[in-house]
Amino acid sequence: MQTKILLPEDRIPKQWYNIIPDMPGQLAPVVHPVSGQPVSPDDLLKMQTKILLPEDRIPKQWYNIIPDMPGQLAPVVHPGTGQPVTPDDLLPLFPMGLIEQEVSTQRWIDIPEPVRDILRLWRPSPLFRAHALEKALGTPAKIYYKYEGVSPAGSHKPNTAVPQAYYNKIFGTKRIASETGAGQWGSSIALACQKFGLECTVYMVKVSYHQKPYRKSMMQLWGANVIPSPSNLTNAGRSILAAHPESNGSLGIAISEAVEDAATHEDTRYALGSVLNHVCLHQTVIGLEAKEQMALAGDDPDVVIGCHGGGSNFAGLAFPFVADKANGKNIRLLAAEPLSCPTLTQGVYAFDYGDTAKMAPISKMYTLGHDFMPPGIHAGGLRYHGASPLVSQLLHEGIIEAKAVGQLGCFEAAVQFARTEGIIPAPESSHAIRAAIDEALQAKEEGKQTTILFNLSGHGHVDMASYDAYFSGQLENYAYPSEAIAESLKSLPKVDF
Repeated sequence: MQTKILLPEDRIPKQWYNIIPDMPGQLAPVVHPVSGQPVSPDDLLKMQTKILLPEDRIPKQWYNIIPDMPGQLAPVVHPGTGQPVTPDDLLPLFPMGLIEQEVSTQRWIDIPEPVRDILRLWRPSPLFRAHALEKALGTPAKIYYKYEGVSPAGSHKPNTAVPQAYYNKIFGTKRIASETGAGQWGSSIALACQKFGLECTVYMVKVSYHQKPYRKSMMQLWGANVIPSPSNLTNAGRSILAAHPESNGSLGIAISEAVEDAATHEDTRYALGSVLNHVCLHQTVIGLEAKEQMALAGDDPDVVIGCHGGGSNFAGLAFPFVADKANGKNIRLLAAEPLSCPTLTQGVYAFDYGDTAKMAPISKMYTLGHDFMPPGIHAGGLRYHGASPLVSQLLHEGIIEAKAVGQLGCFEAAVQFARTEGIIPAPESSHAIRAAIDEALQAKEEGKQTTILFNLSGHGHVDMASYDAYFSGQLENYAYPSEAIAESLKSLPKVDF
């Protein structure tokens, strides 16, 4: 009359029973949906939706593209002296470990174990095959995306925030001053500072401060002091407000404030979330993992796509594929930027300041001019006047390509992606989705099979106000006037190198 009959733990089965040998008659074949032929084990592997790597496959080294760059890198110039910067010039802003990485010519640089320990929280990130999107588009193209929204901060930015905080901690830094546009970087550096016991001050572009209040809340949750920029707390901020009291702010202005803060406090160093060589270096974990995952899927990309603001997200995915291109592989590397901030497509390749107040070093890059004031589009993380010098040189040499896409088309693509793949993309990431969909539709029109890989750099869970604005018809495409760009470019510094 027992109600519950239990077995001891040692009776847990040690084998599964496979009924196939005892089935009546032969099993019917499973047929491939495209070829119409019986599928093989390799076919099943290729039809996977999610391609995962175990934790022990987190890269142990970053890939440094500098040894493989075409030609010499242009010098970085001191804004005060007009001469190439030295490591001592950079010490008021950065710890020596990061300065060494900024100029290193080593192809592979070891990732410290304390950094890898924290990266294990979300890395390796998954690679997805976008089966549902492919079906909705009716395209013969295969679309893969690397999803960086699985990090605690919801984007790719912690990939560099964690090592930057680590090198500052071992250097003896007490506080980090930084800037943020949409808040992805600000929340990431706040998280990283919390992990290593550092104080954190973030100057957040004012338009995003108000558009994205939950990003501000995330930063505060992780212990950061968040200040809308331009502010009255720095000389740079005060000068902007004196000239433009209603300024929306920009990344260039916020960088000026953070650089001034760091340079005037001995216990403080500056951290930048994009553009710099060491930032692009740290992000290469994305592409290194993606190459291994694409191999598991039995595929090679024909085109690799990333959205572009300062360059780190694009660089993280694309740089590990540059060597393949240099070795003769027919692969395109495409940066997708906003039509309203067209640095790569309408800017000039020239020396310019990295910030508005002309405090940051001068680099050779594609730029719209450090005085450029971008409109308040919802992809706040892409509103930067300049670009990574490494990305810029690759574009100038024709190794990568760039296209500008409008805000409405990006949100249209983001909605289609969310309704097919289920993930709500960050507005910044929607630029890569738009470019990927355009490539897939072109493949459909031409009737050719193309393999597309793009970086879905973050989720949009705290960007829903942007989607509300899109659905209510409040958004519009904005192409920045060429006359305004020409005016901004008049103030480029004169550099004799």
